[in-house]
Amino acid sequence: MTAHPVQRALAILEAVARLGPGATARQIAVFTATPASTAYRLLNLLVADGYLVRIEDLSGFALGRRTRELAGAEPEEESYESVLTELRGRVRFGIHLAVFDGTGIRLASRDPDHAPAGEGTLTGHPHASAVGKIALAFHPALFADRSLPGVTHRTITSPDVLSAELARVRQREIATEVEESRIGRCAVAVPVRDAHHVVCGALTALGGSAGLRVDDTDLADLLHTYAARLAGVFGPVATGRRTETCG
Repeated sequence: MTAHPVQRALAILEAVARLGPGATARQIAVFTATPASTAYRLLNLLVADGYLVRIEDLSGFALGRRTRELAGAEPEEESYESVLTELRGRVRFGIHLAVFDGTGIRLASRDPDHAPAGEGTLTGHPHASAVGKIALAFHPALFADRSLPGVTHRTITSPDVLSAELARVRQREIATEVEESRIGRCAVAVPVRDAHHVVCGALTALGGSAGLRVDDTDLADLLHTYAARLAGVFGPVATGRRTETCG
């Protein structure tokens, strides 16, 4: 059944509230499952009526004065586990959250329905995993002087090839692995940033080679959308205290 325009508008307002200030039109469209053209039209109407505002650099949206007046109070903060649970309900792959704690990589949240096999490889051989490539791309000092063993026959073992791949990861803000840490497994990962915009973790989808396509743009967009939501609640994952961040 086609959603009524009012329902779509309310869904967009809810998306901006959940994603936080700076939510982009693309993220909002993915979050609400709204066609891009419809999302842009409704966003412009909501801005014109004062329910949304464009942030200063025009890169995204935030709730406007009229929406805040209607709300009357600050919404309850959501936890990172509630964000992950929602995402896990939308995909058929394992969804895991990793954090970079200053000494390496650890999994802060494992999908209870898709336990990651070979977890030690995911965190111990960063050049072979999508999560690890995010860490290497944005925090190379954490892994200085590490060797590049061939975990499988598809693992990147050439420093030059890995360097080129990490440059692409930094540019696209997405990392992939195709049977590099475990035969039969593929993964896609995106960075998660703290309140200071520092990459302090990664959100990843793990799945079988026959089912997970690393070039699936819809999956990548979904991960980016939820990673943006995690940015607002990421502090407690890494430090246990909301007054600190992992950056």
